[in-house]
Amino acid sequence: TESYVGLHLPRQLTAAVVIISNVWLLFPLQGELHVSKLFHHPSILPYKSIFIAENELWVITPFMAYGSARDLICTHFSDGMSELTIACILLGMLKALEYIHHMGYVHRSVKASHVLISADGQVCMSGLRSIFSLIRNGQRAKMVHDFPQYSVKVLPWLSPEVLQQNLQGYDFRSDIYSLGITACELANGHVPFKDMPATQMLLEKLNGTVPCLLDTTTIPPEELSLKPSRSAADSGICEGPRAGGPRHSNGEPSSSSGGHPYNRTFSPQFHHFVELCLQRDPENRPSATTLIGHPFFKQIKRRPSEALPELLQPVSPITCFESSGPQDSVSGLASLESGFSHLEVDDWDF
Repeated sequence: TESYVGLHLPRQLTAAVVIISNVWLLFPLQGELHVSKLFHHPSILPYKSIFIAENELWVITPFMAYGSARDLICTHFSDGMSELTIACILLGMLKALEYIHHMGYVHRSVKASHVLISADGQVCMSGLRSIFSLIRNGQRAKMVHDFPQYSVKVLPWLSPEVLQQNLQGYDFRSDIYSLGITACELANGHVPFKDMPATQMLLEKLNGTVPCLLDTTTIPPEELSLKPSRSAADSGICEGPRAGGPRHSNGEPSSSSGGHPYNRTFSPQFHHFVELCLQRDPENRPSATTLIGHPFFKQIKRRPSEALPELLQPVSPITCFESSGPQDSVSGLASLESGFSHLEVDDWDF
């Protein structure tokens, strides 16, 4: 599989081009390509065109100039994003999941690398390769008993009920658990359970171990007083918020002079949002529609797409061509491709 940036000459629009020549990759893409024709929502990455050229499958999508949320964590926000930034991203994810669940599907691959952000701040969900339909023989099934076939890289995000693979099955609420893990990923800068063997991860989840946001209310004071290190908090698992102590709504470090990377305090609303998503019993997890109305999102005072470009500073998107001449467009494309090559695109699912 090869990824490129292309220019649609008639409309001078930049697009992402994925060329697939490996026939073994075509089968897992079939479901994704089929679903892409059914879904029409501003928070889901659309497929502009799909065609075959010289035994290669070409997939054309809009170019998301900020890359994925995971790219941003790796390159600029290694200790996590601000709370307001996360709120804008999670709201876009919830709107996508609300639509996907309403259409009768379970996403099954919700994580930061499948959240893409355009130059104008639009949040789009991708990663539909593992999506699964609840519609069977014209009726909507209550549960899914299928284990995601391509799930090795997504294990830390999967819910307990998906991992245990029993007769009780799972439904759309498994995506809500994955959303909670993604919230921790965006806030902490790394994925809970990431360093655990798969068997231990399964046992931890089945036993009710709940990841949390790492801040002054969840990390013991004696650890916060140590030199900057994430070694004790790498798992992203803790006992839960401590009683007392002030919480600030922005999620930024309380001091700019250094110290522990998690010497910050997230709002009670953010902690509560994550706790709701990560309930061990899926029956207790709210739907995407319910979560959209959570008080956590009241801190968003304007349209998220307008706020995100400012919140992501000093990161700047890979911009389109500034010049309008045909010759300059060629050099502009070369510059754009050069910038695009530095993004981590291996885990993108277009």
